[in-house]
Amino acid sequence: MTTDTVAPAPQPPEPERTTKRRFVIPERFFTLQSYVALALVFVLSVAISPRRGGEILFLDTDNLLEILRQVSEIGIIAVGMTFVILIAGIDLSVGAVLGLASTGVASLLVIDGYGVLPAVLLILVIGLAFGAVQGTLTTFLGIQAFIVTLAGMQVARGLARIWSDGQVIGIAYGGGEGTVPDGFELLDSRTFNGTIPIPALIFVGVAIIALLVVRYTVFARHVYAIGGNERAARLSGIPVARVKITVFAIAGLLSALAGIIHAGQYNQGDPNAGIEYELDAIAAVVIGGTSLMGGVGSVAGTLAGALLLGILNNILLLKNIDSDVQLLIKGLIIVAAAGIQVFRPQQR
Repeated sequence: MTTDTVAPAPQPPEPERTTKRRFVIPERFFTLQSYVALALVFVLSVAISPRRGGEILFLDTDNLLEILRQVSEIGIIAVGMTFVILIAGIDLSVGAVLGLASTGVASLLVIDGYGVLPAVLLILVIGLAFGAVQGTLTTFLGIQAFIVTLAGMQVARGLARIWSDGQVIGIAYGGGEGTVPDGFELLDSRTFNGTIPIPALIFVGVAIIALLVVRYTVFARHVYAIGGNERAARLSGIPVARVKITVFAIAGLLSALAGIIHAGQYNQGDPNAGIEYELDAIAAVVIGGTSLMGGVGSVAGTLAGALLLGILNNILLLKNIDSDVQLLIKGLIIVAAAGIQVFRPQQR
């Protein structure tokens, strides 16, 4: 008796596995990119700066301090924006909240006769609450932050115009009806023998606090964890909803603070103030190396990014470059900073 054996059917050849290898830049580069770019822009500014009597105008002490004053508002907003982007979010309302805060504090001081401290505290609370509401809508309704904050931008701008009846509210000092207490004038002054602008000091203070928060708090670790992988963060027991709402509240608070500074610096509450500030803030964060995907980045990088934009604006003004060309140059830098993130190592 013989047993027939059936030869196994030939198996089709396995298709060749094709793996697309993406050119990747080491993460270390993104950590240093803002500092390298800042140094390059600084050196370039020195090289091309106009001179007067052999003196490099860009390096003039007053000019450098003026740069610090000019970046104070964007810098403060950008610090808040950093936390938002670290959780893979975005906040398009920050410029409008600045306008709302600027208008609100001017109205409270000039029209309603509030003291400086109550007016400032009330505006900060409004900014905090505005951001918290946006964070709540994003978190619990599942609406994308882009949509929520885009609507928030319209709401804040509308509230500012309603509050001021669409008019700019001028701030005057000196006593008498309709004038503002002299204490508010500090925001438009300098300290240390008239050298350091007060807004620059506030900016530095906010930056130091933010750096300490990132360095030493559990809250910051939760922010990075949520941005890196929100689902994993939730499964790990991190209070995702609370952290996200807090992050948006911080962004609103800092935008309101920038608005108060804006009113003090320009002696007016302008409902149209802060237009396109959100773009500069996002640019500072992106140039600073923070990933738009969330989970990776630093406040220190954002500060470098804000200073870079400030120096760039300053040198373009010193060179009398046309404002349209200035926008073009800034746009190209932002695109380059964002585009280079394509080559970032995968985070998830």
